[in-house]
Amino acid sequence: MRRSGIYVETTIAADLEAVWTATQVPEQHVRWDVRFTRITPTGLTAAGATAFAYERRVPFHRISGTGVSIGEKQRADGARTSALRFHTRDPLSPIREGRGYWRYVPQDGGIAFLTGYDYTPGLGVLDVVVRPVLGWATAWSFDRLRIWLETGVPPERWPPWSVLWWWRPDRPRAGRCRRAPASGRRRADHLQNAPVTLAALPDPGASA
Repeated sequence: MRRSGIYVETTIAADLEAVWTATQVPEQHVRWDVRFTRITPTGLTAAGATAFAYERRVPFHRISGTGVSIGEKQRADGARTSALRFHTRDPLSPIREGRGYWRYVPQDGGIAFLTGYDYTPGLGVLDVVVRPVLGWATAWSFDRLRIWLETGVPPERWPPWSVLWWWRPDRPRAGRCRRAPASGRRRADHLQNAPVTLAALPDPGASA
């Protein structure tokens, strides 16, 4: 994998359980995350990880793939984590395979919700354009989630084209999210701080 991962962080003024549910329940996850159209659990691995299938609809096409994830709800530091790996054989997908994590950290004012992930490009040199777009889409989705949990306004109220609603200062904005760790750089290997559960996940593409 390239050593230039994607990192996004926001603080959500909400209960930890509410953030966990909105991000871990597939039907809720796809409501706010523009990167996915459908996520369907398909079973459990021998180690207790959840296998799933995912889809992303794009004009005139539907990208599909598989993944595996596992969450930690009981940690000594009070935080929670979720690690995942994903894979697709779709030749039109900008991502061939990848891995990453979510971290949920209780703090004054709410929950610091952050992600670090990286992937193998599926479109070759076009990744120089794709990677910044994916980083932006992740940050925009995180702000969409924050607005939902803090105000109760459903994420469907903010379709992707709402980025053009310049007259709505309350619209989701990627710029509200941190794009690098407080003591790090945007262009870095953000998997260095991944939870140990990530290393134990099987490759979902091995049997694809």
